[in-house]
Amino acid sequence: MTDGPTAAGDGRTDLSGKTLFITGGSRGIGLAIALRAAREGANVVIAAKTVEPHPKLAGTIHTAADAIEQAGGRALAVQLDVRDAEAIDRAVAQAAGHFGGIDICVNNASAINLSRSGDIDVGRFDLIQQINMRGTFLVSRACLPHLRRSANPHILSLSPPLALRAEWFAAHLPYTLSKYGMSMVMFGMAEEFRAEGIGCNALWPRTTIATAAVEFALGGEPLMLRSRRPEIIADAACAIFRRDARAFTGRFVLDEDVLRDEGVQDFASYRYDPDEPLQADLFVDGPIE
Repeated sequence: MTDGPTAAGDGRTDLSGKTLFITGGSRGIGLAIALRAAREGANVVIAAKTVEPHPKLAGTIHTAADAIEQAGGRALAVQLDVRDAEAIDRAVAQAAGHFGGIDICVNNASAINLSRSGDIDVGRFDLIQQINMRGTFLVSRACLPHLRRSANPHILSLSPPLALRAEWFAAHLPYTLSKYGMSMVMFGMAEEFRAEGIGCNALWPRTTIATAAVEFALGGEPLMLRSRRPEIIADAACAIFRRDARAFTGRFVLDEDVLRDEGVQDFASYRYDPDEPLQADLFVDGPIE
């Protein structure tokens, strides 16, 4: 962990030497954020469940750590189930001890189930609440003592803007509760820790993102073709981490909007298939140009 901000040329900070604690980062969006930060010389803690290869899902915490090292960062792989509060405390302590602190907490771990109220069983309901909302709260809280010692501390959750649209709740109430719960944690913590200079924000994709969740839980290959690559989220997340945490907090932003603020106008390179129309993500109005 650095002792102070490193100039990035515009009053912001770069990520060299910063330590990120990322949940669920063995693949997909979490891994993309890890690799993007690693290319700037960051330390990255991959705190996720997968230690053995999955028959359908690529990546483990160990393959992620190897990729981070190859990208130019330093890595620590930690097996973690975010439903286990004691394991969270141990993982955060291990990460802070290994790298000398934590500068950025990324709540990426998430479970998806789009069942309607009458169809979801109690076990599945509890699972998505425990991983999404409860996990975000516990991981963020565990990181707080270390974030307080950082020069530019951020907490970022991959969760949607808090638009109270009845149709989005009605379509998949259990999942919506869990994801809005993640955003509400950021909403409350942003104000609770504003005076301490800890930036707490939520980031959400404008379009569906080509990840295992889309491939296996939402729409398969047809929806993958209409998605953007995880790198758009990674670029937006790292842009947020470079901003002054005291000034940029309590925000609920879309990846595309963050990058437009950074001067990006052409998003073609992020498309999974340049010939397919893009699909708006859940909790986002379409169509996408």
